Amino acid sequence: MQTHRHEGHALPAHVAEQIRTGIAAARERAEPFCAYVHDTTAIAEGAGRLRAALPDACTLLYAIKANSRPEVLRALAPRVDGFEISSVGELRKARAADAGARVVFNGPGKTWKDIEEGLRAGVDLFNVESTADLARLDAVAGRLGTRARVQLRVNTRRPLVTGTRQMVGVATQFGVDEEQLPEVIAAALAAPHIAVEGLHLHSVSNNTDAASHLAFVDSCLALAAELRARHGVPTKVLDIGGGFGVDYTGAGRHFAWDDFAAGLHERAEALTGTELVIEPGRSLVADHGYYCAEVLDLKHNHGQAFAVLRGGIHQFRLPTVLRADHPFAVVGVDDWPWPLDRPEIRDSAVALCGELGTPADVLTRAPRVGLLRAGDVVVFPLAGAYGWEISHRDFLSHPHPDFLTT
Repeated sequence: MQTHRHEGHALPAHVAEQIRTGIAAARERAEPFCAYVHDTTAIAEGAGRLRAALPDACTLLYAIKANSRPEVLRALAPRVDGFEISSVGELRKARAADAGARVVFNGPGKTWKDIEEGLRAGVDLFNVESTADLARLDAVAGRLGTRARVQLRVNTRRPLVTGTRQMVGVATQFGVDEEQLPEVIAAALAAPHIAVEGLHLHSVSNNTDAASHLAFVDSCLALAAELRARHGVPTKVLDIGGGFGVDYTGAGRHFAWDDFAAGLHERAEALTGTELVIEPGRSLVADHGYYCAEVLDLKHNHGQAFAVLRGGIHQFRLPTVLRADHPFAVVGVDDWPWPLDRPEIRDSAVALCGELGTPADVLTRAPRVGLLRAGDVVVFPLAGAYGWEISHRDFLSHPHPDFLTT
């Protein structure tokens, strides 16, 4: 078995070795190779560097929604200050990774049972998303004889930063409309079993511009001061959420964490007395995950080349969500044990497709591949976040991929 690369997307040597080991194991089972590979060492090291670079006023929480694999959470737990969750299922995963981790419970639609389990499990902060959300929290906390520490999630009438998906400044299901804040703040401050700690201002998804995110911090600090002065809302905690972006073109123009951390140090005086919570997910794990799928067939239709892979958007839906062609590498596998001619293409454009019964199942359209054969393995980097988690994995009931760790 030999390996080679196409399109200039080099794989780290230890990742390539893990993939080769996985291919060999699949061949022994007479099965095509399909797997996610997570470099948990690199994930842990990256999170540790970020934590060390941030000011003491910052709290670093990992947003579990990006990748909730147990091995990923275990790697991150010692390197971050806690986890951001959006469901009881994520709460249980957080506690399994670190029983004492600090947890912030985010998201609309928290049920009575969600709140009770969260309070019993020691959730540190709940985000209040609406009047009803507040009332449920107050009622359950009262029944349990405790107080729920909360931060009020604000949906401002002004966009604070731009990215691929806007959370505030537009009509969404998230947070309390800025025009309704006086009523909700008054109710929260009067609720006997609620302790208001601050504000949650998550605004955007996948912003790669660190300068604009620093301007966003300034806007959040200004809004917090305004609401504190006008309505008396406490702002001991200011949670700016996540939204720190990744460049999926393969050019590596990710969010510049060093610049962002330096900018936060420059704002140390403005942050005095405020705990600034940040909740990155994608940017901590995307670079260190790989989706791998063996080529099952190569064919031509209407003058175009297609490679059919074991896998597809039911396992790695991210390319269709981003509406972009995903970068890839090819691991060449010289061993061909099957009693038929081996299909291949050379120096050709090709669409890399999955095995689903829909023409939407296309992971990327490559303008050129030097050599691609049935039995080779296509590797999609930047697959560590929002890959398996957001995929319709049981559509057509194909086998699930393997999960390998370096």
